[in-house]
Order: sequence, then C-alpha cells, then structure tokens
Amino acid sequence: MTKALFVVSEEGYWGEECVEPLETLSNAGVEITVATPTGSPPVIDERSIDPENVGEETAEHVQNVHETDERLTDPIPIVEAHADEYDAVVFPGGHGTEWDVNQDRHARELLRETVEGDGKALVVCHAVGLLAFTRDRHGAFLVNGREVTGFPNEWEANIVDDDDTMPDGRKLPYWVEDEVKTAGGEWDAELDADTSVTVDGDLITGRGPGSSRAAAETLLEELGL
Repeated sequence: MTKALFVVSEEGYWGEECVEPLETLSNAGVEITVATPTGSPPVIDERSIDPENVGEETAEHVQNVHETDERLTDPIPIVEAHADEYDAVVFPGGHGTEWDVNQDRHARELLRETVEGDGKALVVCHAVGLLAFTRDRHGAFLVNGREVTGFPNEWEANIVDDDDTMPDGRKLPYWVEDEVKTAGGEWDAELDADTSVTVDGDLITGRGPGSSRAAAETLLEELGL
C-alpha cells in the first residue's frame, strides 16, 4: 500500500490545504499518517473555517474533519517519522507553518531525505517557506535552481499591515516568496492562473488553498496512482 505522511502545523494550518489532499489521497487508497512538531493535535487557522472567508460549506466540512478525523486528532511527533517509511510527504500550508514546521530541523530532514531519496514531496502555500531553510546533503539550499510556486507577496500584502502584523496580532517573521527566491528558487506563482502547481523532479509545490485539490491530484499522478 502507498503511504503518505502529512506534516501539519500546531501554530495554525489552513484547513483546505490539509483536508483536500488528505481526502483526495485517502480516496485513492493511500494510507496516511499525520505528524506535528510535538505530537500534539494540529491547530487550525480560524480564518480558514470562517464562512465569510471560505464559504459555509467549506468551513463546516473542514471543521468537521479537523475535529473528528483520528489521524488529525492523534498525530505522531515529527521526530518519530522517517522518510524511507513513506512514498510521499505532504506539507500543508497556513501562516502557522512559519513559526513551527518551517523552522523544525526534523521537518527539514524529512523534506531533504524525501526529495533526495525515493519519495515525493508536496509542499503547499506558506509551507513552501520550508524550502528556504532546507539544505541538501552537500550543504546547498535544496530549492536552489528548482522551479517552485507558493504563497505570493502580492497576496501577503493584502493580509498583513505595514508592520507585517497579521490580523491575529502576530508579526509575520518573513514573506515566503522573498525567502525562497533568496535561497535560489525559480519562483512563479502564476498569478493569472486559477490554480498553480509546479513539479520539479520529486518536489511538487502548490500556490495556495485554491490549488490544494490540483496539487493532490498531481501528487497522485507522480505516484502512478
């Protein structure tokens, strides 16, 4: 059976970016394990279950999955996960990843070992910032020279204020697009397209919530499912 690991934030993951791939892969018969930095249940970004932001149907469905899916309510710590045990590792986004997953050395190891090994990695939205802090086995940035998409500056500018403060009062530590470009990533968020999913070798990146399903379907294709 094909196995996938989802690495989900405890500081605020975006519901759709986790639930869409989770259900898409599950429906294709993939066995899924969820990990968080400490092994505590992931925390959802309240904005991602606000009907005014995402619509009533999406808000209700995502919140229900978040509260009842045993894979999400009983995760393992990232440190207990090993890349060679999974065919794919998925990193859902959300601003919260900037405070935990993207800075977690075990998450970086998982990404590196997956991409340099035999697996596939899907990284979505703000989780793409993880690429700016992950180095390959030679010490170079993993994203250097790779084509990627992710949460663009143009969208970020509509969320944070002039001091980079988020609506919840937290100061955003960095902008994903800036950091990934600085690390050598070939960035194109395809702002004129409805969805944006980029494949570069065993690395798949997705722009944001609206690209979640397309990103998951692309991962299935890359896995041959």
